[in-house]
Amino acid sequence: MTDLRAPPLRGCFCCGPSSPSRSAQSRRGFMLGAGALALTAAIGSDGATAQTADTKAFRIDVHHHLSPPTYVTASNDAGFGDPLMKNWTIEKSLADMDKAGIATSMLSVTTPAVNFTKGDAARKLCRESNEYAAKLVADYPGRFGNFAMLPLTDAEGSLRELAYALDTLKADGIALMTSYGDKWLGDPLFLPVMDELNRRKTLVYTHPTAANCCVNLVSTQPPVMIEFGTDTTRTIADIVFSGNARRFPDIRWIFSHAGGTMPFLIERFVRHPLLAPKAKDTVPDGTLAELKRFFYDTAQTSNRSSMSALAAIIPPSQIVFGTDFPYRTGIDHVKGLREAGVFTDEQIAEIERGNALRLIPRLAS
Repeated sequence: MTDLRAPPLRGCFCCGPSSPSRSAQSRRGFMLGAGALALTAAIGSDGATAQTADTKAFRIDVHHHLSPPTYVTASNDAGFGDPLMKNWTIEKSLADMDKAGIATSMLSVTTPAVNFTKGDAARKLCRESNEYAAKLVADYPGRFGNFAMLPLTDAEGSLRELAYALDTLKADGIALMTSYGDKWLGDPLFLPVMDELNRRKTLVYTHPTAANCCVNLVSTQPPVMIEFGTDTTRTIADIVFSGNARRFPDIRWIFSHAGGTMPFLIERFVRHPLLAPKAKDTVPDGTLAELKRFFYDTAQTSNRSSMSALAAIIPPSQIVFGTDFPYRTGIDHVKGLREAGVFTDEQIAEIERGNALRLIPRLAS
């Protein structure tokens, strides 16, 4: 069994997991790495980024929220949503990105996505939101990417929207919630969509939400405090131990917030196949082998405790930069990653750009 006490990985990325694009990107990666380190040196103790003639924005934020006008209207009609979501503007996104040296942000609608509605209303809201995000990508070349929404409990509607988003809108990937009502992402209801995501080798970003089981459990603890991280953990476990991780190996998963509580429950994850005979067949190479194939973002977890726990089991090559804007700022995470003291400068440069380029190579141009 892998030694779970091993310290965070250190060193270069040249010996990391191979990928089809790695050799083609080696020269470009060297130049980007040099630029990244130059910009890193320009970050002062207050976290502010100094833009000079020798530095430019290079970071890629995979966890950045937008609020399409029709989505805000729907949230008002349904009686949910907070001021940060409802008062979002493209100008606020760009200003935060510029301050933090973020070149490109991958846009996604935050929780609850379309969990609050269904049927034709959910299909319509997904379409309008996805088209709005695609227009921003076109209107601000190089600044944004798009993770499109699906009405996941509606298999037929999801397959139609998936094809439209990827083929017509040229979305970079698909955004899913960690759960839909009382179903997590390993549920058999979602198999037709998972099969198509796998066939297309889709990049799938996930965002936590509060499942039916766990809303308003304790009055002093809103879902975002504990349940969001727990829901991420539940869906990771469901994908792995349902067998979907191996059944659909070409889905490229990104999990928010350093994988929720998974890094702290790693012994439970590793020992589960030993205690539950049915689980053994889902992870023939061991639980860690599956977990290490996924990607995890730094949103709201750019601190020593969270990054140390994640890096103890997941290689830095599988960690990507995320900010959770507008709920946190980009500069929070730029500063936090450095103050954490977990990664080398070279590893931080890969987390902030290089690893995302392997997932979304078009951003290199």
